Amino acid sequence: MKSLWNEKESQGHKKDLLRLRVYTSRLLGREADLVLHGGGNTSVKAKVKNLFGETEEVLYVKGSGWDLATIEAAGFPAVKLDVLKRMAELKNLSDTDMVKNQRAAMIDPNSPNPSVEAILHAIIPYRFVDHTHADSVVTITNTPNGKERIQKIYGSSVLIVPYVMPGFILAKKVFEMTKDLDWSKIEGMILLSHGVFTFHEDVRVSYERMIKIVSKAENYLRKEAGRMEVKNVKPRENLFELARIRQGVSKIKGMAVIVKLETDHTCVNFSNRSDVATIATRGPLTPDHVIRTKSKAVVFKNNTQGAVTEFASNYRQYFKRYATGNLTCLDSAPRWAVWPGYGLISFGVNMKEVEIISDIVEHTIRAIEQAEALGGWKPLPEKDIFKMEYWELEQAKIKKIDRSLAFQGKIALVTGAASGIGRACVEAFHQQGACVAAVDINPALQNLFKKKDILEMVCDVTRVNDLKKAVESTVRQFGGLDIIVSNAGIFPPSESIEAMNPETWNKSLTINLSSHQLLLKESIPYLQLGMDPAVVIIGSKNVPAPGPGASAYSVAKAGLTQLARVAALELAPKGIRVNVVHPNQVFDTAIWTKEVLKKRAKHYGMTVAEYKTSNLLKTEITSSDVALLACAMAGPLFLKTTGAQIPIDGGNDRVI
Repeated sequence: MKSLWNEKESQGHKKDLLRLRVYTSRLLGREADLVLHGGGNTSVKAKVKNLFGETEEVLYVKGSGWDLATIEAAGFPAVKLDVLKRMAELKNLSDTDMVKNQRAAMIDPNSPNPSVEAILHAIIPYRFVDHTHADSVVTITNTPNGKERIQKIYGSSVLIVPYVMPGFILAKKVFEMTKDLDWSKIEGMILLSHGVFTFHEDVRVSYERMIKIVSKAENYLRKEAGRMEVKNVKPRENLFELARIRQGVSKIKGMAVIVKLETDHTCVNFSNRSDVATIATRGPLTPDHVIRTKSKAVVFKNNTQGAVTEFASNYRQYFKRYATGNLTCLDSAPRWAVWPGYGLISFGVNMKEVEIISDIVEHTIRAIEQAEALGGWKPLPEKDIFKMEYWELEQAKIKKIDRSLAFQGKIALVTGAASGIGRACVEAFHQQGACVAAVDINPALQNLFKKKDILEMVCDVTRVNDLKKAVESTVRQFGGLDIIVSNAGIFPPSESIEAMNPETWNKSLTINLSSHQLLLKESIPYLQLGMDPAVVIIGSKNVPAPGPGASAYSVAKAGLTQLARVAALELAPKGIRVNVVHPNQVFDTAIWTKEVLKKRAKHYGMTVAEYKTSNLLKTEITSSDVALLACAMAGPLFLKTTGAQIPIDGGNDRVI
């Protein structure tokens, strides 16, 4: 590992200890092999003036919820140093009391909670303290003779601390171990199965000590474990089974999840190991990961559903083995899976969570293979992992995760997504938590949304192969399909039946009717494996109240509505709801060009302004209004409704 210290970059921070602390914290945060997604913590001791002009020593320490990669000065709450030191001298201190008293000792009560390691940072007698969960170091400690290997690598230059629970217990352990220690004789501390601490009066020295210690571990692994052989193996694919796996995990979790299937050579090779069922179920790389990944993976064999059910049963037994007091069992669904021949799967309720889990899994499997090459993967015992998983301070992190969005974990596909109602639907479903596949023939769709959880696909909905590819890409990207918003359409030129151009007629039927049937046909096999699956058809006021000169459009939309009614009858036994929205006069859509708007207004003897609000409520209907209704019809409000047709037109006397 290379030092990222840049003398020129650091110059602007040298007169400000906290800015220096931010700078090197971010250097650590850039290295995924040191800290992952909020892991690790750093601190600096400084003197400040209080309200009365008196000088006080404080510890600026990383706050809960901040990530070292992006941390700012606001992420370092200042805590009175003498209070933290005195807390270390207490015989006992509960986690709740530790957090409460740390907050009481803060200079600014509006700051985030100090790290649970604040007391430990306080008792280390140096200005700057760095703490990481370095993969290489933890990998070595997670072997049968890990402590001996660490001693061989570092000799007396580090203090080796046996694993104990983080927080007050760890601080107390280090406090007792270092009472007679000459701190100048060591460059850092290695906490078995946990991580590394370095420290110094100079921020650069403390940071580069971390790099030095980690580099030694990396070099040792390269020498003793060697390079992992990666075979060029083509992964297998079964999208229907992937959707079925997602459905099974979602049901056990009690809410929809999205899926990330990793199929690179490293993941497929790991999944194909003959011993994978053993090594992937021994425990996480560090106990901190357990709240993200649970203690182990589910390993699929022939019966994926049976494996998920068995995992859930085993998890509940694991809880019963170690639960004490008033603990409540968490959901028993797996967070990652090994699918031999296919790759590795991560499950999360949103894209952020699933990517965090996927990153952790990537680091975990590398550590497992390196440890196996050293003599065996031996993480902490199950009982210790349980204590961490159900530690009240870890549980508090879980409670902070917002799971209130209506479509969190859901997967929607929207056609005609580049503009108007379709675009509004993509945005509305995404805002309410869904991962969305946005489909449109217009190349302008590409890079329109620029979100990781919005899949943009240029597609001709009249071509069955294009639609098949779009549906399969959605399942491949997110793991399944729950919602279809069948919206793609055109408004053909106004022509009487007598003067109808055959091309106008056929094009309207092809796009406004037949393409929707093709989409349903390709989607149904996946929808029936979805969570509360729903289809929302975007119809038209022209179905109940057609207008002259619009036969090509009206007939196609009437046929589409009839298709939806039949689909509701056929798909109800599969648990799929099909409902229709009938918008009228939604003028911010692509079909309402200025020319079309003028012609229709003229036909009714109105000005354009009059035509836009020619409904009983005298209000204008927008694409966003229609999108919100589509969301409602796909959501829990319409959970027991199918075959319905709902107008959104401001009230139309002809329809009424």
